[in-house]
Amino acid sequence: MSVYKNEKPEYLKQAIESIVNQTLMPNEIVIVKDGLLTDELNQVVKYYKDNYKNLFRIIDFSENRGLGLALREGVMACYNEYIARMDTDDIALPDRFEKQLNYLVMHPEIAILGSWVREFSNNPYKPDTETKLPCTNEEILIYAKKRNPFRHMSVVLQKSAVIQSGNYRDFLWFEDYDLWVRMLSKGYEGANLPLYLMNVRAGNDMFKRRGGWKYLKQDINFQRYLLKISFINLYYFIFNILVRVVIRMVPNYIRLVFYRYALRDRIKES
Repeated sequence: MSVYKNEKPEYLKQAIESIVNQTLMPNEIVIVKDGLLTDELNQVVKYYKDNYKNLFRIIDFSENRGLGLALREGVMACYNEYIARMDTDDIALPDRFEKQLNYLVMHPEIAILGSWVREFSNNPYKPDTETKLPCTNEEILIYAKKRNPFRHMSVVLQKSAVIQSGNYRDFLWFEDYDLWVRMLSKGYEGANLPLYLMNVRAGNDMFKRRGGWKYLKQDINFQRYLLKISFINLYYFIFNILVRVVIRMVPNYIRLVFYRYALRDRIKES
């Protein structure tokens, strides 16, 4: 986990609670403080470090370096071969680790294992929408040419494969997608479990961050990179750019509707 000063303490606490209450407990939890935190956030981190002896390891950055470099250091600090990613404002379902580790034991060739996710706006335990992702490596390779094939907070990674692929890099907003592409390009295999193992925070602010000229410019830079390394061809490059120009530059309320109703499935109340 990488935590930044703008995170809300109650969100961080909810996220950590979902990890320490897993049916399969991790034997280490690495938290990277990406720059100086607020007193409230530091108190949350201290509480868990004090109350779960020898479980938490804290890495302190004196200044903010960005998610990519924070995760790069986090990976290097992990002792285990399997590393589960977690965001500081999402909720892992209680059997997430158990389901993922059981699958990885049976499929040691898989270097990136994600899952389907559900999204919520307010109540972490009452999601509004859900996202299904491609499950097999073949489907993921095709899907990755147009969109990110994994939800970052849901993945478990092979540390050795991550390092052999160059580890995380400083690629603003595309730190995860960039890593997946490099791992897949090296022949490492990925999979998504067809199970909902994460409840993900997806309020209006998230969709707002995915719009505007600055985001579009970085989006175009990433597509250029994919073309340069021949992960996509010219057809995919042009198609992806045209789609992204529209999505990034429309008003936020239209983008919100597109993401929630076109790219996700609504959860029907029982």
